[in-house]
Amino acid sequence: MTYQELLEAARSSMGPHCKACPVCNGKACGNQIPGPGAKGTGDVAIRNYEAWQKIRVNMNTIAENREPDTTFDFFGHTMRYPVFAGPVGAVNLHYGDKLDDIAYNDILVSACAENGIAAFTGDGTNPEVMKAATKAIRAQGGVGIPTVKPWDSNTIREKLRLVRESGAFAVAMDVDAAGLPFLQGLTPPAGSKTVAELAEIVRDAGKPFIVKGVMTVRGAVDAAKAGASAIIVSNHGGRVLDQTPSTAEVLEEIREAVGGNVLVLVDGGIRSGTDIFKALALGADGVLIARPFVTAVYGGGKGGVKLYIEKLGSELRDTMRMCGTASLKQISKENLFKPSSGYVAF
Repeated sequence: MTYQELLEAARSSMGPHCKACPVCNGKACGNQIPGPGAKGTGDVAIRNYEAWQKIRVNMNTIAENREPDTTFDFFGHTMRYPVFAGPVGAVNLHYGDKLDDIAYNDILVSACAENGIAAFTGDGTNPEVMKAATKAIRAQGGVGIPTVKPWDSNTIREKLRLVRESGAFAVAMDVDAAGLPFLQGLTPPAGSKTVAELAEIVRDAGKPFIVKGVMTVRGAVDAAKAGASAIIVSNHGGRVLDQTPSTAEVLEEIREAVGGNVLVLVDGGIRSGTDIFKALALGADGVLIARPFVTAVYGGGKGGVKLYIEKLGSELRDTMRMCGTASLKQISKENLFKPSSGYVAF
């Protein structure tokens, strides 16, 4: 199966919202929710993608000719690439009823683990989603990262119990999910967390804790104060707030503020191995990619996931080779072309 054949297969098995575009750039789905679109005008998903395309890499082949080392150490686990499948929820609502969250996570978690990376799994109002996700992670020896929504304390406590039983090597919370409609007006309340509340959750987790949805230096510093081991620079794909900056625009200053204290991951519009290289050059330790993995699962199941991972890995190695970087640690801002107006110009 080629990647083009994968996309064609996905189009025939998805619902009416996602078009399985040749490049997932947010334009065809716009602000369609339900669907993979972004909130309000739909501008943020498009901006996320376009920001990475405005960054250019510096080619340099006067360097040692050797196979690039793409491995990435993540909390004691060696990942084949600095790439994770991002958490996605309600796939049957947004992408088509061929799969539900339980079936989707079962395919994704195992396929990622078998191909050297790890998947973040989603969460939802149905308790069975987290139960099934953690079961899938347990079946892979703990290779996977459950992502817990910012529920009330009792619900979080129960979810974290499942996480610990799964043996997952880390756990995440997408605090920006506070903007999702189904978290609004719950009793007891769910939503945003104070530093103290987040610190209590981190302690209860008892394992490396990742805070997803950080878009400011202040948020990054607060996450570090709460005891987070890693943060994910993310605007939830534009699905929770319209008119935010792209993740590429805020990544560098966030890295400068907390890098060295916590690992810094980033998502939002990253679609190729070259995009991954750019993110690492701006200071990210690794990246998450979400929507294209949905296409891969719907279009080819585990084989589709493998194909997409191999595509990303090949593109990353090629970019590293052509930019004279033999390992991930050698990638830096020197590998980016910087016009007078900066790395990203709008």
